[in-house]
Amino acid sequence: MKTGKQRKAKKTGLFFSFEGGEGVGKTTQIAKLAALFEARGHKVVLTREPGGTNIANRIRSLLLDPKMDGLAPLAELFLYEASRAQHVQEVIRPALERGYVVICDRFADSSLVYQGAGRKLSAKLVKELNKIATGSLQPNITFVLDLNPQIGLARVGARGVLDRMEKEKLSFHQRVRSGFRRLVRAEPKRCILIDASRSRDDIHEAIVAKLGKYLGE
Repeated sequence: MKTGKQRKAKKTGLFFSFEGGEGVGKTTQIAKLAALFEARGHKVVLTREPGGTNIANRIRSLLLDPKMDGLAPLAELFLYEASRAQHVQEVIRPALERGYVVICDRFADSSLVYQGAGRKLSAKLVKELNKIATGSLQPNITFVLDLNPQIGLARVGARGVLDRMEKEKLSFHQRVRSGFRRLVRAEPKRCILIDASRSRDDIHEAIVAKLGKYLGE
């Protein structure tokens, strides 16, 4: 028989994030992973950063607007963190407390890499702001899809109009790739590097192979 304390305990869902440079195929892999969990009877919440809420989506429109090319790196970081704080409070934490599986297209690691490595802001500063915005929340697993930025940018270019981040110079995107690789080396238990140059099915299989206990296997 459950005690009163056990009955009051909150459910704990699963939280997965997908990271990587532009055009690495996150959207496809997120959809595949969501379908896998749903087929196993889980309720899944798909979300993204910047965005995920009405307020955060309005911030997203500013951040990705090509006309905002004069945005200072520090101001950019603050906007991302504001969006993130709203996102965590309104979407991610409530879903996890209901026991859902949350799959997020980018999370705090993107700021560490894009604004830290890419914009050359202090990693210490970015980590501290991430901690404040998320309340120290971290994904169970972060899948980092790794691809030569020249290939990724070519994929993005084929889609049409580029957003503000996609229009950055190749050197910026190369720093981003290096930043994600450093992240994986620094946090190997949480962050998993996935070769995104392979076929979609091969990438999905590589992701599933790393889920282990989260799939009950």
